[in-house]
Amino acid sequence: MTAETIYDFAVIGAGMAGASIAAELAPHARVLLIEAEDAPGYHATGRSAAFREECYGGPGVVPLTLASGAYLEEHGYLTPRGALYVGRGEDRAAMDAFFTTFAGTGVTIERLSSATLADKVPHIRPDWSEALYQPACADIDVAGLHQHYLGAARRLGVDVACRARVARIDRHGGVSTITSERGQQWRAATIVNAAGAWVDEVARIASVRPIGITPLRRTVAVLRVAPHAPADLPLVLDINGGFYFKPDNGRLWLSPHDEVPSDPCDAAPEEIDVAIAIDQFQQVTDWRIEAVERRWAGLRSFAPDRLPVYGADPDQPGFFWFAGQGGFGIQTAPAAARLGAQLLLGKGADAMTARIDPAMYAPGRFDADLMAQTA
Repeated sequence: MTAETIYDFAVIGAGMAGASIAAELAPHARVLLIEAEDAPGYHATGRSAAFREECYGGPGVVPLTLASGAYLEEHGYLTPRGALYVGRGEDRAAMDAFFTTFAGTGVTIERLSSATLADKVPHIRPDWSEALYQPACADIDVAGLHQHYLGAARRLGVDVACRARVARIDRHGGVSTITSERGQQWRAATIVNAAGAWVDEVARIASVRPIGITPLRRTVAVLRVAPHAPADLPLVLDINGGFYFKPDNGRLWLSPHDEVPSDPCDAAPEEIDVAIAIDQFQQVTDWRIEAVERRWAGLRSFAPDRLPVYGADPDQPGFFWFAGQGGFGIQTAPAAARLGAQLLLGKGADAMTARIDPAMYAPGRFDADLMAQTA
């Protein structure tokens, strides 16, 4: 495209959110995909724990997760895993509340006996006797899915600009001029803000009132354990949100399920968070830890009500929010991108999105006073 080109949509952020919505828009519009880093997917997308778990994100996220499942399965991005929510005897009330919360949402979840739990997690300590099982949980090929959307976007004519951190957005006459820190410039009728941890920063640059989307750091450590973790071990999650772990090539991926507020950044793990995870893990299982082979951290970004934000800004024409997707952005990507594109293009729902209520995720749901406090 030439310098005079006016794109229909400029999508800021080329992680899973930006790549997927760019691919959905591409058959119908001129689309630009702008990425601050040297390559797409460097931050949250490249650091995902890579699982699809139907309860993840709560009942408000379930419609997006369920609607995305068939697409992920049909395209070969899921490998069956299963998930177990576990607790001690004193956690029975929490287990009951969790089960009740998801009853009627379409999630498949069942109670397990302590004997069955011990069979599925052979090294779990006997005081961890309460369990709920979610058979539909699966590992996600995150890199494959991301490349699927990036490839589709490029084939359909999307222009991709990397090393293009946005410094200014000026809007005049119904067109936004986007200027990068390196002086590159583009023009677009509509900005799609899919910048992950940086979405509120992008809003400020565009003179749009921020929503208050907070990046939270999440840590993962890769453990070498003895004996090796069995390949068919399910994803194991604490019903109280204190940890989760899953197998990977004989190792275990372990997280303390931390949510530490952070500025948008290239997140790095803190030793204290790794230590907390290991301490909790040793209280739950009798696996012997031989080494911590690797560790990393990523940022998961949440709106104040922890639901995603999809829709046109209520006050600023030409600015669309596609943000706040927390840790569930990968597993909901197909339906979220389809819904976002339908909203942007003024199209009705299709078979994938028919059971999703877009009003649940609209940015206009936030009180103006609350948003003003974050400006």
